[in-house]
Amino acid sequence: MAAKQASEKTQSPRVFGQARKPAKMFRAGLYARVSTNDQQTIPLQIRALREYVGRRGWTIALQVKEVGGGASQRQLREKLLEAARRREIDVVLVWRLDRWGRSVADLLATLQELAHLGVGFVSLAEALDLTTPAGRAMAALLAVFAEFEREILRERVRAGLAHARHKGQRLGRPTTSGLHVDKVRKLYRAGVSKAEIARRLQIGRTSVRRMLE
Repeated sequence: MAAKQASEKTQSPRVFGQARKPAKMFRAGLYARVSTNDQQTIPLQIRALREYVGRRGWTIALQVKEVGGGASQRQLREKLLEAARRREIDVVLVWRLDRWGRSVADLLATLQELAHLGVGFVSLAEALDLTTPAGRAMAALLAVFAEFEREILRERVRAGLAHARHKGQRLGRPTTSGLHVDKVRKLYRAGVSKAEIARRLQIGRTSVRRMLE
């Protein structure tokens, strides 16, 4: 009896403290990202991701390493998303959520796209596994926070506009066409090119074309 229990334990390794069920042979896409000044953690991230893949019995289909200095730079991340769209991977694996998403809104948008494609997502540091019901519940909670963030931004914009109107400030871009339309048409009739008109009046070429339509 004891030998049987020991055998069951060895055949059921635990992931994030929970007993693992027999897993599908997922094709994993690994994504590791560091800032320009923190490149030494790339090997640490890759090692942790590869070890996790081994514990889950998955295979590595794609591995992406990205070095960037700004929050908005995630150009190589698109490789993984394109692979997901082509159904070449079954799950995306990252070390930490902030390595993947530029913001809560961006994180949520990419997670929703992956979910729509039927591709899972795992973040090691947060123990977030969207291949499980608990992980999908966590993603729903992230959606709530993202909407809360957007609502705060909208409220700030509305408050700022109301304050500006109260102070008598004029809102919106200046009406370029109303200021220059007569000059533009006069110069154009005189044989001046659109590019030269834009240069003389210091306005955009698109605005010049629009006034002459």
